[in-house]
Amino acid sequence: MPAEKSTNDKSITNKINKLNEKTEWFYGDDFSLDEASAKYKEATKLAKEIKEDLNNLQNEIEIIERDFSKE
Repeated sequence: MPAEKSTNDKSITNKINKLNEKTEWFYGDDFSLDEASAKYKEATKLAKEIKEDLNNLQNEIEIIERDFSKE
């Protein structure tokens, strides 16, 4: 199970890094109003995925905490 969490952590970290890159685009020299809507939709979708991943991780942690508190 630790390998799974490690992969999950890397996945979340990778998604956060990608979101940061997408967000930075809005402040960069390559900004284009024509592309802004599509880039915003991509960033929003990625942010939603990150939120879901973090919620799933939180649920896993809560389950583990409950299991340990029973012992």
